[in-house]
Amino acid sequence: MLLKHFFLGKIAHSSYILAGKNSCAVIDPRRDVDIYIDEARAQGVDITHILQTHLHADFISGHTDLAKKTGAKIYIAKSARCSFEHVALEEGDTVEIEDMVLQVLETPGHTPEHLSYVVIDKSRSEDPVGVFVGDTLFVGDVGRPDLFPGKAEELAGKLYHSLHDKLMKLPDYAEVFPAHGAGSLCGRAMGAKWRTTIGYERNFNNTLQIKDKAAFIKTLTENMPPAPDHFSRCSEINRKGPVKIADLPPLEEYSPADFKAKMNEPDKVILDTRNYHAFASQHLDGAWHLDLNGNFPTFAGWVIPTDKDILLVAEDYKKALEANTWARRVGTDRIVGYLDGGMVAWAAEGLEASHNGLISAEDLHNKLMDQENFVLLDVRASLEFEETHIEGAVNIPVADLRSRHNELDPEKTTVVICSSGNRSSLGVSMLKQHHFKDVVNVAGGMTGYSTAGYSQECHACMNPHGSRFFTAYSETKKHFVKS
Repeated sequence: MLLKHFFLGKIAHSSYILAGKNSCAVIDPRRDVDIYIDEARAQGVDITHILQTHLHADFISGHTDLAKKTGAKIYIAKSARCSFEHVALEEGDTVEIEDMVLQVLETPGHTPEHLSYVVIDKSRSEDPVGVFVGDTLFVGDVGRPDLFPGKAEELAGKLYHSLHDKLMKLPDYAEVFPAHGAGSLCGRAMGAKWRTTIGYERNFNNTLQIKDKAAFIKTLTENMPPAPDHFSRCSEINRKGPVKIADLPPLEEYSPADFKAKMNEPDKVILDTRNYHAFASQHLDGAWHLDLNGNFPTFAGWVIPTDKDILLVAEDYKKALEANTWARRVGTDRIVGYLDGGMVAWAAEGLEASHNGLISAEDLHNKLMDQENFVLLDVRASLEFEETHIEGAVNIPVADLRSRHNELDPEKTTVVICSSGNRSSLGVSMLKQHHFKDVVNVAGGMTGYSTAGYSQECHACMNPHGSRFFTAYSETKKHFVKS
């Protein structure tokens, strides 16, 4: 038995190859599947099984692409009612791969149709080696049950039984192989390790220490991080079978003149993927800004319109391809072209561009000390804001600006801050789409502001591994004055 782990940053997704001598299974594959084909070839095995723990909500899975390329069968819960060809599984079924047997457990809670696969390596023992748990159990956390409107309490109750009556019945030494790690929004407080054991989680997972079912349900249905828009789309796309990557439109290269003609068409939007410093200095009017170096896929799936074709502005063609790959991973499939030569080529043609202000933490502090007349807009998530913020700041999480921009005065100077400068630059681009006249981004965000000594440290901002949308320190609200 050989286990190979694949971790995809930004969306913090874990997938696996489970291999014998001649054949292997891929568990919860990502959309761009060549990485598994290359690894199977390197190991000298054939991909014969594709195992899905559930219909993933935060990314588009590669199950149909991988089946097309390899001829492998897709295994998924019968209750998922999938449209593509598959082997339907339910409680008590088994999947055999050479000397390995995978026992199927139905473990609903994170999603209604969730499965876990208990692995037995018969060449060594009849006892479990480990379990692929999908998003039921994580390192230090459990799956969130609130992704389906009106079903949070019902699913939280099912999750309680899936954990305590099924997974916790496995031996302590059984390894746990989850589908996500720290940084994913499929939970709220995951550890940064990619695997754990049943015994360790039994003893040290805080949520599993809650034995009272009602208290367990209450904990998992209150103060959860926001769910991005694509979470409500991806499950259904994965159920039907995603469009194969080969069938998606190619990335066309447009000269500045052709790009200008395209961007004026009513069914087009512009997405600028450069860093926020470059965007501030010069960008196209009406463009969305998502820094490719930030949490690009989450916000691409969250805020970019799905009913229009997307034109990219990037540093170069390689970066445009990278942005397109990330966008497709979250179901943003309508990227059709990019600006050849970028903003340098655009400027060389003498074409009109826009810009926005960009200030440092020191500049912001001076503005506050001088009591200048401006609106300080904090676009971090509410739990981040509650933990640490600048006195007088208005909190509107960045994705909410799509509908809540009218709470602000477009005639006033608006200074936008987040944890780093990335989300705030997205906020700047959104406000400019709604004709705000003077919008300024704070470079370095609250991270820079606290490092400069103007506020206490923001734990969520400083956490290198966790989600920016949840902080374990939210119970203690720390409001900081301007001085």
